Amino acid sequence: MASNTEKEKDELEQIIVPLESLRGFAVRCLENVGARPEHAEVMAELIVSADHRGHYSHGINRIELYLIDLKNGHTSLDKEPEIIQQTPATALVDGNNCLGPVVGKYCMDIAIEKAKKVGIGWVCAKKSNHFGIAGWYSLRAMEQGLIGMAFCNTSPNMIHTRSKMRTLGTNPISVAAKGNNNEEFVLDMATTTVAQGKVEIKHRLSQSLPEGWAVDRNGKSCTDTQEVLYHGGLTPLGGFEETSGYKGYGLGFMVELFCGILSGSNFGSNVRDWTEHSSFADLGQCFAAIDPKAFAPGFEDRLSSLIHQCRDQEPAEGESEILVPGDPEKRHMDLCEKLGGIPYHPKQIEFADHIAQKYDTEPLSRI
Repeated sequence: MASNTEKEKDELEQIIVPLESLRGFAVRCLENVGARPEHAEVMAELIVSADHRGHYSHGINRIELYLIDLKNGHTSLDKEPEIIQQTPATALVDGNNCLGPVVGKYCMDIAIEKAKKVGIGWVCAKKSNHFGIAGWYSLRAMEQGLIGMAFCNTSPNMIHTRSKMRTLGTNPISVAAKGNNNEEFVLDMATTTVAQGKVEIKHRLSQSLPEGWAVDRNGKSCTDTQEVLYHGGLTPLGGFEETSGYKGYGLGFMVELFCGILSGSNFGSNVRDWTEHSSFADLGQCFAAIDPKAFAPGFEDRLSSLIHQCRDQEPAEGESEILVPGDPEKRHMDLCEKLGGIPYHPKQIEFADHIAQKYDTEPLSRI
């Protein structure tokens, strides 16, 4: 754990990037490899949202993944997602290999429309790509007074319980709902102990992993990022079997059921490796929107009551406050507003400058 002095030093070294600068940078990079302007805008909005909310693993950190697939022709430049079949409450979408956020936005908007008509919308997509933070989609439904949910399968990087081989991915889950007075519950989590991108960030910053995040190629606990990224893998949420890692394994399997199995996309170890860019990803995704008005009245009151039951307790010794899901992201967005932009470690900016040079665009402007 970093000392207070080390943390203060990191804060002093932070470089602030205005949100509009990040958005413009992402759009320029994407358009320079052939992305259509409207698709580049959607992708850039996702990237900005991730870093603005403090999910650095899924913002600018991920941009080269999208650029490589676009440049190599493994993400479509000229197609749109389309509905294959539907009922009043459900739809199956062919993503036509478009950028993940383009597919996800299309699917969630269908789910929202159906939920407003019949109370619920459940949409699955196949032939999609990495869709960034799952919360971006559930928030889209929440902002329209609905409960939003989003799930996605990913490249296999979980070493599940009693195994030493990668089969499932980080397979994220997000659920978002709004109570009274703009109080929010926003769950956005991987079903592994940590997201793959957080290991990548540690690797970029030349830092070791905390114990329990990951294992080596033999299934033993490992803190070396190089070994974990290229040979080992992540533990399921909960860690090892004795600390209930089988529950994270089960949740990851559930996400795969909703995404890969239900949609007819690739699933499990059939999904390409995260380092591979020689084939199509064909990821499966699932989006749901629920209208609380189709159920018992007073939903917002009860949700706010539960939020306060959790948050307003006396903190444990040594703690100053209790948070609910979504609070850390709000704090980070407040910090960004105070700073006038998103704070980055210098090595993250070095990476962005490398991307700017490689893809022939102006670098990020900074404060």
